[in-house]
Order: sequence, then structure tokens, then C-alpha cells
Amino acid sequence: MNISDVDQSLRDRIENLRREIHYHNYRYHVLDSPLISDYEFDQLMLELRQIEEEHPDWITTDSPTQRAGSVPSEKFIKVRHPAPILSLGNAFDADGVRAWFDRILKLDERVIQADFVVEPKIDGLTVVLHYRNGIFVQGATRGDGEIGEDITANLRTIRALPLRIPISVDGPMPPSYLVVRGEAFITPADFEALNRQLEERGEKTYQNPRNTAAGALRQLDPTLTATRPLTLLTYDVVDGDGSLSESHTETLGMLRALGFPVIDEEHCDSLDDAIQAYNRLVERRDQLPFEADGVVIKINDLGLGENLGVVGKDPRGAIAFKFPAREVTTTLMGIGVNVGRTGVLTPYAILEPVEIGGVIVRQATLHNFDYIADKDIRIGDRVAVKRAGDVIPYVIGPLTTARTGQEREFIPPEVCPACEQPVEHLEGEVAWYCVNSACPAQLIRNLEHFVSRGAMDIVGLGIRIVEQLVDSGFIKDVADLYSLKHEDLLGLEGFAEKKADNLLQSIELSKNQSLPRLVNALGIRGVGEVGAGDLARTFSDLDMLSDASYDELQTVEGIGPNIAQAIVDWFDRPANKAVLEKLRAAGVWPRMMSSELEAEGPKPLDGMTFVVTGTLADFTREGVKDFIETHGGKVTDSVSKKTSYLVLGENPGSKYEKARSLGVMVIDEEGLRSLVISN
Repeated sequence: MNISDVDQSLRDRIENLRREIHYHNYRYHVLDSPLISDYEFDQLMLELRQIEEEHPDWITTDSPTQRAGSVPSEKFIKVRHPAPILSLGNAFDADGVRAWFDRILKLDERVIQADFVVEPKIDGLTVVLHYRNGIFVQGATRGDGEIGEDITANLRTIRALPLRIPISVDGPMPPSYLVVRGEAFITPADFEALNRQLEERGEKTYQNPRNTAAGALRQLDPTLTATRPLTLLTYDVVDGDGSLSESHTETLGMLRALGFPVIDEEHCDSLDDAIQAYNRLVERRDQLPFEADGVVIKINDLGLGENLGVVGKDPRGAIAFKFPAREVTTTLMGIGVNVGRTGVLTPYAILEPVEIGGVIVRQATLHNFDYIADKDIRIGDRVAVKRAGDVIPYVIGPLTTARTGQEREFIPPEVCPACEQPVEHLEGEVAWYCVNSACPAQLIRNLEHFVSRGAMDIVGLGIRIVEQLVDSGFIKDVADLYSLKHEDLLGLEGFAEKKADNLLQSIELSKNQSLPRLVNALGIRGVGEVGAGDLARTFSDLDMLSDASYDELQTVEGIGPNIAQAIVDWFDRPANKAVLEKLRAAGVWPRMMSSELEAEGPKPLDGMTFVVTGTLADFTREGVKDFIETHGGKVTDSVSKKTSYLVLGENPGSKYEKARSLGVMVIDEEGLRSLVISN
């Protein structure tokens, strides 16, 4: 092979690298849906930089090495930063850090006397915060380093972000204009909690905290951002009026004094000390309250750092020292399926045991069945697995080049692995469900819901007793509550005569509950208190409801195609039919009386929708709901433009502010009664 052939091969490789990196940048920064790990991306960038260093005349203006980030989304107003929001060069070992030091020493001999600051490198979303006269006025994403996206309204939802500085009345006077750089993120613990909530609701779970934070901050509706557990740390001043700090440690001290949440740093007198600080952080990376992919080593003297200048778009005065990758490859031996307490089926990977970061991993999450299909993950595949902090290990994807042809595609189960009843998957939804009300995997949750205040309201039957009843074998489905005997309860820990009598009396009283409460208690997916009331007013007992067709159900307000299908499927299940027959035999079979269905003339609150907030003096929350519904009104949980009235009690929550902003009429208890009397 001659020299020209070698050059052509390298030129082809450099073009392929640029195309790959551009694509992965787009997936990561614009779509928030990466296909490769951060480590794999870093290796692509490293290879590209090495080729360009050997052939600087091949560098083009559109090379990924010549920009700091990604193209901003078109969804938001563009914001030009007052100064470039630069990226960082990377080092992957101590030799790489020392090589960086040697390069900058050649440029300025003062580097030999430099001290350093070492900070964890948070794996979140960079944000740029603007303050004028101490007031937060604008926030933006980093974007391409020159122009970002205006996400001010979303950033305001982060409680860690100060809307006014200084926080303390005796704090220092801030510059009249100040621009601060920070990182927004979700902690691993909050991420796990969020995914558990989403899974219980049958919604799509997230792959990792970084993408979740990025997606939350780029919502067009700030109220959606507010539902995500975002937080923030700051670490730099981009621009400002007046005299600013001369060192990085002074900058962080100023930010702390003003009331900003500030990243913890370690001051180091020498480069060797900085490398030791890195080693200490590697050892406790799992204890950090955020995901970190390395540390940032910065020259403390800001003037010296600025004098060193920039190479490409990386400042010479700092470098990112990356942590060892916590990604491995192993064989996917099988795919198991868990059944959650809400009936959602969740797949998990059964792996050939492998060590990741000192922990032996045998299982990893696969998120949901769509994830398996989208990634084309097959049983027998060699797969990449990542573990970060306390987050459950997850499968990144298959190594398709390692396939032998023996791999098997995974087919989602047609029956529940816990009860062997058919499962349900509606088109357009992520989750697969078991809708068997007697499924042992979800029995405790079903019972807990059945006895709750909004359902059958069985006083004295809390979660601990529910668990005792299930564990003892006395309860196999919710209808078994009505066959409990005195002697059954006396055999349980903590039960004596009086307690047993009280609970049995409460169960007996629940037989008199209304049809809307019983429909809600059944736990049909998508049918809550409001929907149950609407169904009960249309179908006067469970016989009529169970015989209702898909089309008939959709004539009920608030019942769309998916909920209608869920209702049909629930009543079609033999196990659920058996539960209904046991309830009928126990005398739990309420009907909507004609007086309830057809009051004399129209009801005073017909067509009105109410939201209740705060503590009421004369009504319990259930009592006011029953009062409104008895007089023809509807009660919902959230305020919208369709809300007729907000009923206001003591210590109201955020619903009051939202009602005011939307112009919704606000009334108190007396006003509610007046509506009934006057109409």
C-alpha cells in the first residue's frame, strides 16, 4: 500500500468519524436519546482529535472538534451568551493530565508555580444564569457554546436556584450584572423514585438521570418541568460588572456568599496533589449526590488561565480527568418479567455474572418491552451494561457485530407470569398489564386501594393489616374481605376481641357504600373517582356496566378508547367475574336509584366542574366531594380553563395561584352552599 492509499484511508476514516460524532451529538443533545455510552463517544472524539493533530491541514470548520456542543433546538428562543461557554479537553489517565500540564508549561512558565482546584464533573445539563440588580432575569442552555436556548420559565421551577441574590440580608452586594454557569441534574435517588412512580402508573420510564434532566428542562410547559425532581449546582462566573474574583476559589466563595448552591471543590497546591484528589474522588464516586463522569482540574489563578488562551474551543487552563468507565460487556442469558403492584409487567435482563465497579451484577433493567424492540436486544446477545452510582444497572444495547446467528428474539408474554391470566397491551401505550384483580403479585396494592377512603372506606384496615391478611392466606382477592371471621382475625398479631369486632363492623358497614365508590374500588385501569361517578350515572349497576359495549362506554364523558377497552377487558376476565359473583353473594351490589339518576328537574350544579384546595371547616374532603356530586357537579384534581370554581379552604396549595392566573372563580364553603341554594 503506497502513501497516497494510507492518506486516503485516513481521510475516509476522519470523514466517517465526523459523521458518526455529528449524529451522536444530535441524538444526545437534541433528541436526548443517545445510542452509545459517554465513554464510547469520548473514544470517537479522542480518535478524531489524534488524526487532526497529525494532519492539522485536514481540520474543517464543521468538524466536531471545532465546536463546544450541539445545535440548539428550534423550539425555544435563541440566546447569545455574553462569552463563549467552552467545553473541556479530556484526559483518561494521569499521564494524560501530566501531558496537558507540560503543554501549557511551554506556553507560560508561571504554570510551574500554579495551584489548582479539583471539582467533580457533574453529568447533567449546563445552564447559564443571568442576574440584573440581584434578580434572576434569564436562563439558557449551553447550546453550541455561542448560542443557547431560553429556558428561563423552566429554571424558575428549580427550588435550588435563587430568584434573588443575596439570599441572606447581610450577604455581599452582588454586581449589577452577573452571569453564572452551573449544572442542572437529578440525583440518582430521586431518579429511582421517579421511575418507580412512572412504572406504577404504566408510563414510560427513563434511561438515566442526565437525559431525564435535559428533557425536563426543555419542556415547553413549565408545569411539566415542575413535576421533575431537578436541582442545581453552580461553579463559575461567565461575565459580570465591576471587580470580579481573581481566583477560582474566590469565585466559588463569592457564589456561596450570594446564596448560590455551589459544587464542593478541593484546593491543591500542586498537580500531584490534584491527581491524588482525583483518586480520592474515584473511591467515593458512589457516595456523590449526583452522577459524575470525572473531575475537572483547573488552574486557580483566573488571570493565568485566561492568558493561556483556548485551543479549538477548549480552554487550556483546565482539563477533564475522566473516571474509569463503568461499562462492561457480557452475555444476555435470558429475559425475565416482574409484575409490579399496579399490574405493570417490567422486563429485566438475566446476565452472565460480571463485575462492574467492584460489584457483581447478575441482573439489569431493560426498562420496557418497547425498549427491547427499539434496541433489537436478543437473548444470547453480547450486550453493553452500565452501572452508575446507586442507579440500577441497565442494558445499553447489543453488540450486533458479535452475533453468531444463534440469538433469539424476545416475544413479550401473553399471560402474566404471576397468575397466568392473559395480559393486556393497548396500541399506543408503553405498558403491558395484568388486569386480574386476584393476581398475587398485585393483591396487596389492590386491597389497599379497595379499602381506601375514596373507595370502600373501610376504617381500621391499613396497609400493615392488609399485608397480614394476605400473608396469612385468608385473602386471595378483594371479595374475600367479606368472608373474614372473628377467629381469623384473633389469630393475627396485634388483634384482640375489641379490635377484631371493630374491623368486622367496619367491613360490614362498607356494604352500604355507593355504586361510584365500588366501581372506583375495583381498580379498573384509568377509572378513578370522577370516571367511576360518570359510569355509575350511566350504568345503574355492575350488571349493566359489565354488559356495556366498547362503543357504549365511549359515550360517557371522559371515557376514551383506551379506557373503554380497559373496562371491557376487565369485565371479560374470568377471575374478575368470579370476584364480582363473590361480592354479589356477600351483598355488596349497590344500585343507583332512580332518584339519584333522575332528580326532579335539573340539579343546581349540573355542568359545573370544581376543584377543592386547602382545609375546609365544615366538610371533610370526601364530604365536600359527595356534596358537589349529589347536586350534579363534578370534582377534579387539577385546575384548568374548564374549571368552573375553586373551593378554597385554609392553607391552600399551588392550585389557588393557578386558578388566579387562569381567571377561575374562587369561592369558599359558604359560596358553595349559595350556589346550590340560588340555583
